[in-house]
Amino acid sequence: MELSERKQKILEAIIRNYMETGEPVGSRTVSKYTDLNLSSATIRNEMSDLEEMGYILQPHTSAGRIPSDKAYRLYVDTILSRKDQEVQEMRDLMVEKADKIDLLLKQVAKLLAQNTNYTSMVTKPRYQHKKIKFIQLNQMPENQILVIVVLDNNRVNNKFIELVGEVEENVIVQMNFLLNTALNGLDFTEINLALMQQIKEKAGEYGDLVSSILDCIGEVMAEEDESEIYTSGATNILKYPELSDKDKMTELLSTFEEKQMLTAWANDKPPDGNQEHGIQVYIGEESPVESMKDCSVVTATYKIEEGVYGKIGIVGPKRMDYEKVVGTLENCMQQLDSIFKK
Repeated sequence: MELSERKQKILEAIIRNYMETGEPVGSRTVSKYTDLNLSSATIRNEMSDLEEMGYILQPHTSAGRIPSDKAYRLYVDTILSRKDQEVQEMRDLMVEKADKIDLLLKQVAKLLAQNTNYTSMVTKPRYQHKKIKFIQLNQMPENQILVIVVLDNNRVNNKFIELVGEVEENVIVQMNFLLNTALNGLDFTEINLALMQQIKEKAGEYGDLVSSILDCIGEVMAEEDESEIYTSGATNILKYPELSDKDKMTELLSTFEEKQMLTAWANDKPPDGNQEHGIQVYIGEESPVESMKDCSVVTATYKIEEGVYGKIGIVGPKRMDYEKVVGTLENCMQQLDSIFKK
């Protein structure tokens, strides 16, 4: 007897309900979990077939059914494969999209440096609010677990966990369910110590495993906060005598080359907190970057979509042509708007 789509949906409902409650599952409960609009009698007939096929068990007379090891195996190998496919599709789309944005922003940095004769800086877009879309755990060879975290911006992030010993497949399934039930749809700021403790307690003897998984999720969120920054025209600074002090020049060029110090600029918010296009001008000591205290920095914020922003900056001497730089940035913002809205 083949496992029809209807039987698969009923079996999935039994597995999910049992993992959530730990109680045998009856036909009336299954009817609430499926979108098949079947009567309890029809569901009971299907459950009888599933029992005969070895997918569910009846612990005692007049009780509901619980999944067998065979059912858990099907759940892991077949039902979760949908997530694998979804993850791969997301990954392919995001790689294609990211490649296009990367090329565009690198080109923007190059053109700004050429048009202004100063140095340009462009950050990759960042997401103000990062919510967990879903988590998937896959058991790998050599006592490893692959933790896949998909955020609501469809970014797919992979982390590996080394296990001390083997973990049964059904435990991985239960951990998948537990973590997704607790964390799906939450912003990183909502995942607090109290919530993590609740999840660990529900995991029982597998609390240490869950703790490692939560650490992975924390790493993913931290990495999302790191901005990649493209620069162009760093040597244009050499054209201005007032910036030619050897030590200061070396420090400034190092800043553009190594880029870690540019994080202060990338993370700096306008004084009014506005994340729209408004031009911001930092003169000398106002600069958030120490090595740029003898320069002026003019910045603007570009927006790809709601909650997704990046920054563009022009660095030059304090006597820079502010009118030209501001006009160039405003024109750049208009061009990016027209591109991102397509």
